[in-house]
Amino acid sequence: MPEAVALSTCRLTLSIPTSDDVDAICDACQDPLIQEYTTVPSPYTRDDARTFVELVDGWWRTGDECTWAVRADGELVGMVGLHRIADGAAELGYWMAAPGRGRGYVTEAAGAVLDFAFGPMRLERVSWRAVVGNTASARVAQKLGFRYEGLIRRGLPGHGVRTDGWLAGLLPGDPREPSAWPVLP
Repeated sequence: MPEAVALSTCRLTLSIPTSDDVDAICDACQDPLIQEYTTVPSPYTRDDARTFVELVDGWWRTGDECTWAVRADGELVGMVGLHRIADGAAELGYWMAAPGRGRGYVTEAAGAVLDFAFGPMRLERVSWRAVVGNTASARVAQKLGFRYEGLIRRGLPGHGVRTDGWLAGLLPGDPREPSAWPVLP
């Protein structure tokens, strides 16, 4: 997939992050929750944001990953992406800046990405992983229809330490409605 594809929903625009987004990305990644639950460098610098934007462009060109900046009213509020794309599968990842949380943006943006993954990309599986305890991310994945598949002991890289993770998966024919997850009340 050599060229980045923009997506949209009724409230959001998803597009490749650009150099104009570096400051907003840097600001968002100062959030302790983003640093705790994602693999962004900690501390996170403006150079990290600039490097990330450059990497995203390369990932699109090679087809290794598809990452979108999530924009509401023209402002960057988060990121969503399909990572480790290979052999008909990918992993969904996302983060939302604090001002965008609680508005359903992640679920809406990730839903558009899943439509793209199972539509034009013709993926056969999308997986989701999160650090144990990241219930906000788990609730989004559950709402999107992901099926809980288990615990990966020390399965996720962290900031110098491997952590336990939750794993879930979604197939093209799965209903896009919540199912029971034993780790969520």
